[in-house]
Amino acid sequence: MNQLDVVGVRVEMPNNQPIVLLREVGGDRYLPIWIGPGEATAIAFAQQGMTPARPLTHDLFKNVLEAVGQELSAVRITDLRDGVFYAELVFSSGVEVSARPSDAIALALRAGTPIYGSDAVLDDAGIIIPDEQEDEVERFREFLDQISPEDFGTSNQ
Repeated sequence: MNQLDVVGVRVEMPNNQPIVLLREVGGDRYLPIWIGPGEATAIAFAQQGMTPARPLTHDLFKNVLEAVGQELSAVRITDLRDGVFYAELVFSSGVEVSARPSDAIALALRAGTPIYGSDAVLDDAGIIIPDEQEDEVERFREFLDQISPEDFGTSNQ
């Protein structure tokens, strides 16, 4: 397993499909995962440190974990089958629960939990961005600084 950092969320054109972009810590691979608009909003909120007036589902789940004394120790992106990514929530008690990567990432950001990607997933879906394209990554980061969760067309009810 390789630790991953969340670079951010953006909308892929022309389909207006949100993606979350992760980067291998200490490596040169990026992992793009297509996600839904609700999850894009949840991830963007967490990255920007925004707290909605009412808890989103991922905030609620984090609060429930705290209330019952469970700690999320890791999120693992474990598999890619037929174009679908799979993830696991790993709890300090040793319990593992299957999850969509988008939900797992949104929860990990709220809980301050590390995210890992399997070698197989990174080998299959990871992309290497050459040095000359690092400017594109920097422009992407600047884009992320200017985008708000409302840009994804969902409300925060």
